[in-house]
Amino acid sequence: MITAVDTNVLIDVFGADATFGRASQAALAGCAAEGALVACAVVWAEIGGLFATAEGARQAMYLIGVEFDPMDQPAAFAAGAAWSHYRKHGGQRTRVIADFLLGAHAIGAADRLLTRDPRFYRSYFPKLSLVDPTRPTRPTRPTTGRK
Repeated sequence: MITAVDTNVLIDVFGADATFGRASQAALAGCAAEGALVACAVVWAEIGGLFATAEGARQAMYLIGVEFDPMDQPAAFAAGAAWSHYRKHGGQRTRVIADFLLGAHAIGAADRLLTRDPRFYRSYFPKLSLVDPTRPTRPTRPTTGRK
């Protein structure tokens, strides 16, 4: 099982967030026990800003087992289409293309996404399986429209 990791979970872990740090660390460890952890360039760029050097960020990511996974062209176009849909339907600039790049990468490169922002990803990437560290350990499944 491959799990893509959202920046918010990594910030919780690296910053020892008082509210979400332990839950995010436990969810990250649980996902790692089930397979590979990956993050796209967007996540690596956002995490890079937390460290004094690129080498420090690289070492921290490898220490927790998160591998760099490049985004392919179809994922980039899927992100653009999702972002365009968001903007055309009244989405404010509170969401930037990076959020859509992360979601599209997860769909194409992973089996699920570990994130504390499941509502957003469920809205724009309904086929994406999600793991929310603030919820019980079961991943949320994509909605199928059936009750």
